[in-house]
Amino acid sequence: MDMHTVVVGTSGTTAADVVAVARDGARVELSPEALDALARARETVDALAAKPEPVYGVSTGFGALATRHIGQELRTRLQRNIVRSHAAGMGPRVEREVVRALMFLRLKTVASGHTGVRPQVARAMADLLNAGITPVVHEYGSLGCSGDLAPLSHCALALMGEGDAEGPDGTVRPAAELLAAHGLAPVELREKEGLALLNGTDGMLGMLVMALADLETLYKTADVTAALSLEALLGTDKVLRPELHAIRPHPGQGAAAANMLAVLEGSGLVGHFQADEAPRVQDAYSVRCAPQVAGAGRDTMAHARLVAERELAAAVDNPVVLPDGRVESNGNFHGAPVAYVLDFLAVAAADLASIAERRTDRLLDKNRSHGLPPFLADDAGVDSGLMIAQYTQAALVSEMKRLAVPASADSIPSSAMQEDHVSMGWSAARKLRTAIGNLRRVLAVELYAATRAIELRHGLTPAPASRALIDALRAAGVAGPGPDRFLAPELEAADAFVRDGGVVAAVERVTGPLA
Repeated sequence: MDMHTVVVGTSGTTAADVVAVARDGARVELSPEALDALARARETVDALAAKPEPVYGVSTGFGALATRHIGQELRTRLQRNIVRSHAAGMGPRVEREVVRALMFLRLKTVASGHTGVRPQVARAMADLLNAGITPVVHEYGSLGCSGDLAPLSHCALALMGEGDAEGPDGTVRPAAELLAAHGLAPVELREKEGLALLNGTDGMLGMLVMALADLETLYKTADVTAALSLEALLGTDKVLRPELHAIRPHPGQGAAAANMLAVLEGSGLVGHFQADEAPRVQDAYSVRCAPQVAGAGRDTMAHARLVAERELAAAVDNPVVLPDGRVESNGNFHGAPVAYVLDFLAVAAADLASIAERRTDRLLDKNRSHGLPPFLADDAGVDSGLMIAQYTQAALVSEMKRLAVPASADSIPSSAMQEDHVSMGWSAARKLRTAIGNLRRVLAVELYAATRAIELRHGLTPAPASRALIDALRAAGVAGPGPDRFLAPELEAADAFVRDGGVVAAVERVTGPLA
């Protein structure tokens, strides 16, 4: 594991820290300020616990059962029971990186000093992350309100030495065995602590942060593949000039156009016309409007990033311990702010994939490709070329359109109508992760087609950036034009090349950093 250390303080965290812990295995350390804040807040909770008056989460039941006052002798059992009963997830296991993000973000809120959790519980949470122990969390169980309850409960269950978890070697074992193997003791939860470990937007927020990191690379990749398709179709780069985008000053649009123009600099294909064709005044929308579509998605990402930054600075729990010593109930656990932007991003991703698929289809259609062979085949009729690669791309886009239907527009009442409006933010995050994987594959197919098409423009010289990208792709095991061959492995290799950032890296060696 990476020995980089992320220090958790009282004022939130950064997106970079979330990615470092979730994906790169960075170690976690609590700051002295956080430990002091934890101790002060716990004094408040202990004082309230000693009073006869009921306090929600400290000396009462939960949700619709909050009317029952719980005596001292039952409170440890109460906190243990909420974790056990709420760990009710079902379905496939959630990815390790998502669970680590979830655990880290819960620790971030606990360390704020607003939850009333003891310092030793926070240390135990950090120890679990640092040991590489990842609780088994299931796909279904969160409504995105009152926190990501079931997912967080499965994490808290492992902290108690119960349930299953994945060790650093990838093997799933009983959590108690893994704790013992790493010299860690199970935690016995006290007043409010069970509730505090379950009540946050941490799962959906972690997935939002990682989605933004992925989309930042994919939007740059989409600018590159759009530029390559324009080049392969002998399109014009005049529409990319900055003065045209300055008069419609959406920042994302200007950035996308600038990226495409940088990639196409020095191209011998752009603006070239076939001898038997009349000069084209305009290219098709899928080519000409690429910056407008990619730019709108970029601006959507900017808004989503702002929401993520605010949520990363938040302390989400109910009730919360305030600096003046009050413990107050609230509704800050409602996931609507995060859920909305997760859905917005799914819409933007679907549209970006849709326009990329249209460009690919144009490259394969001899009636619209301006002189390219049908389906970019070696011997059309004997060879089918990339015909079915476009089918695969179309299937991916079609699924993305379904995934773009907003989860946050739905709500199902729960907890005997006490929790009668929920955000479905976890569901929005889960479908966005699927959509991002599909978008990556769609762009990989466009990359595969556009690079082949450029190489089929015999006698014409591509832009230096395009040439560098083609060379890098071929070096990665993705072959160029030729007779039909088993296509799936090459498409998989192209997908891996996109996933690893190879498109952007190859181009930036020529263009410098893309926007």
